[in-house]
Amino acid sequence: MADRDVKWGIVSTIKADARTVLEFAAYHLDLGAHRLHIYLDEPNPEAYGHLKQHPKVRVTVCDSAYWKRHNRNRPAKHQFRQTLNATHAYERIQTDWIAHIDADEFLWPETDLGQMLAALPGGIQSARVRPVEALAGRDGEFKAMVPKGPDRETEVRALYPAFGSFLKGGFLSHTTGKVFARTGLTNAELRIHNLFLDGEKAAATCELDQADLCHCHAASWEHWQSVYRFRLQRGSYRPGLSAGFSRLLGGLSAHELLSLIEEEHGAEGLRGFFDEVSARDPDVYRKLQDRGLLRIRRLGLEEKRQKHFPGFG
Repeated sequence: MADRDVKWGIVSTIKADARTVLEFAAYHLDLGAHRLHIYLDEPNPEAYGHLKQHPKVRVTVCDSAYWKRHNRNRPAKHQFRQTLNATHAYERIQTDWIAHIDADEFLWPETDLGQMLAALPGGIQSARVRPVEALAGRDGEFKAMVPKGPDRETEVRALYPAFGSFLKGGFLSHTTGKVFARTGLTNAELRIHNLFLDGEKAAATCELDQADLCHCHAASWEHWQSVYRFRLQRGSYRPGLSAGFSRLLGGLSAHELLSLIEEEHGAEGLRGFFDEVSARDPDVYRKLQDRGLLRIRRLGLEEKRQKHFPGFG
């Protein structure tokens, strides 16, 4: 399949301000996406107007009328809404591959993404892109996971002496990444982190080692605090979900650990945790540099938004 033009697209369910929505869309259009399916999780007339005018964007407002057309009430959990919308787009998108990613995630391939996907064997059903995690207060700087291996746990503890025992690969957010799913497969369900076929996780999968998923999970302490309570109750730190944390190392889930820190040490304790894990601590930053785990990824979001949506702002 490498001898023909392979087209790829993205689906995302987004609840954010217009600037964030348009920056996300513009970045991936600039990267070469053939089609974007954007589901606005709540009405956003400003973003909708600009998205609707772009020939490569399909935008849907997920209001009560939308869910009524699907013969259901609006699902209470946003994760379920994401899965429903991702599968809805999978069944309609006119591309060879589709990835579900969030508005704070940005693909960064080392080479042309279409060519990268074209080079995959025909039997591959999904291809995973692993994340790099943004460093707070350092624009365009990300950290990579500590690589798997027999010394991984020791290395993570060395990098993060206070909290490394609880961190999987050294990340605050997810380490699973996201997948590109080959389109046209029967009985397919595109979920947040995986492709399912006939109710089972797709078996024919591979890693896109030459691409990163730049995850801007916590741009600053203020940003992290603004989303912390939601994540703790219903998002990526919710009860029963380990997220980027490791039960094997520390015996606690993200929800359990963060709740314990907050209960015993309050906001000051959470700040200490955040500063270490996000490399606000200069010693942690230096150790990331020394170990070759820093990644410079200048996303240029404003410039790309102005290029693709010049009428905004």
